[in-house]
Amino acid sequence: MTQKRILIVGGVAGGATCAARIRRLCEKCEIIIFEMGSYVSFANCGLPYFIGDVIVEEEKLLVATPELFKNRFNIQVCTDTEVLSIDKANKTLDVRDLATGQNRVERYDALVLSTGASAVWPDIDGINLPGIYALRTIPDSRQIRAALENMTRAVVMGAGYLGLELAENLSKRGVKVTVLQSSNQVMQTLDQEMAAFVAKHLEQHGIDCRLNSNVSSFQQNPDQTLSVNLVSGQQITTEAVMISIGVKPRAQLAAQAGLELGQHGGIRVNETMQTSDPDIWAVGDVVEVRNFITNEWLICPLAGPANRQGRLAAAHIVGKDVAGETALMSYRGVQGTSVCGIFGLTVATTGVNEKALKAADFTHYEKVYLHPGNHVGYYPGAKPIHIKLLYDTRNGKVLGAQALGESGVARRIDVISAFIQMGATVYDLEEAELCYAPQFGATKDPVNLAGMIAANHLRGDHPLARWEELLDTHVRVAENHDEAQQLLALILDDPFAQAQIVDVRTAAEFQQKHIPQAVNIPLDSLRDRLQELSREREIWVVCGVGQRAYNATRILQQNGFRVRNLSGGMQTFVTLQPQIDTDAHG
Repeated sequence: MTQKRILIVGGVAGGATCAARIRRLCEKCEIIIFEMGSYVSFANCGLPYFIGDVIVEEEKLLVATPELFKNRFNIQVCTDTEVLSIDKANKTLDVRDLATGQNRVERYDALVLSTGASAVWPDIDGINLPGIYALRTIPDSRQIRAALENMTRAVVMGAGYLGLELAENLSKRGVKVTVLQSSNQVMQTLDQEMAAFVAKHLEQHGIDCRLNSNVSSFQQNPDQTLSVNLVSGQQITTEAVMISIGVKPRAQLAAQAGLELGQHGGIRVNETMQTSDPDIWAVGDVVEVRNFITNEWLICPLAGPANRQGRLAAAHIVGKDVAGETALMSYRGVQGTSVCGIFGLTVATTGVNEKALKAADFTHYEKVYLHPGNHVGYYPGAKPIHIKLLYDTRNGKVLGAQALGESGVARRIDVISAFIQMGATVYDLEEAELCYAPQFGATKDPVNLAGMIAANHLRGDHPLARWEELLDTHVRVAENHDEAQQLLALILDDPFAQAQIVDVRTAAEFQQKHIPQAVNIPLDSLRDRLQELSREREIWVVCGVGQRAYNATRILQQNGFRVRNLSGGMQTFVTLQPQIDTDAHG
């Protein structure tokens, strides 16, 4: 094991972490990092905030320098150095110093590829015009910051995490921002009804968010502005365009070496992050890994997984005799746990969303919606958290969760994420012992409540009705107001198993907004008005967020009625169908 020579191609989260971990495990290994850029380890997740002047000093983005690696870890870092090819048979790299143009050959005993991902540039006429940018590196951020001096308008192509972070930070610098998204929702990690919260929030903060909008071409105008031409025929004039439609693995080096690639273009690795060559490992955005829940292969360009992959690969590279048996774990796959802040709104997810379950033909699932406060209501400043929980109806296993809100969101998703990785169930969520004080939570934390609602459903305490069962069997967003009203009229004319909708909110709440044709029987008077309800028809109960409807469901069930609780209450209904005027037929 002495004098083992380990070469690492690429730094940042995966490669730099792997190098540092190898050194901590093995003092005698020779470790060299080759980085094509000028920075071996920088906080690329902080780049939008550097553009927005939240992070003022560029140096703050530098996580580690070549000098730090040398002095603290005795690791040699070669920046501005490109690895041109891999010779697997002779276990060598062909390397070029970009500053001098000189080539050399480097020998390895073990090789780690952490070449990352690059921005996807669409094949659109005019894509190479001045003023069109993609943000991946510190030099990219410098270009955009320099352009801000003459920028009053910007178009952001793509409404994922990076795109929306860019939109927020440009807006805070005084730029009028238009976001273009080719699909019918922002943030593909969310399901559509949850993403609707985000789109509304963006509009409330002055972002012109256009869904189902595809760009046909870019043109440069005589005044040096850009025209963004849409397939719809619309045209947007702007000073800058930010391309943020995703990333693709930089796997060319691996492909040229004959390493196995996956269906998404990433390097295929096993549970130890080892490639198809036993002396080569790969980590980070360049690899394809398994989805922890569906077991499907995917690309997961997140810093957290890259960091853990680097640590895991390091242990297997140095081996059991050095790292110890307990360090030689297997990679468990990814859950996609992530969080994003947009104008004060926190958006977080973990596990799979409903779209992924449907795509995988996973039919044994159910979902619940809830909208609890981040802490008890009597303590000042309570804010709602909008949560969607997905679980397996066969065993209660937690499959995924999405949450939105101003405060306390990330904490709840982190808890659920840990439970998912442990293979826990909704019964475990309802019994989770979480910290409580009035300013931090409630005796029934939102995590507990999500578990309780789901567990009660599985026990049969409150059968659930899905909103899409009411809304024409599946969620449909109308194209315009007239179509929305026609759709709703058709749905309401259909007896849908002759269900009767009972709204158990107060009369005042009912008058403000309600589902057309719903009957208002406030919860506190329900026991005295049971005779008004038909025992021949199924009853669907609704309230504001679901809690009172649950209590009503228990009353009605125990009085012999067939009843279901419309999950998430009116809060969820309004979000699902934002274009439908729910007072129009009431």
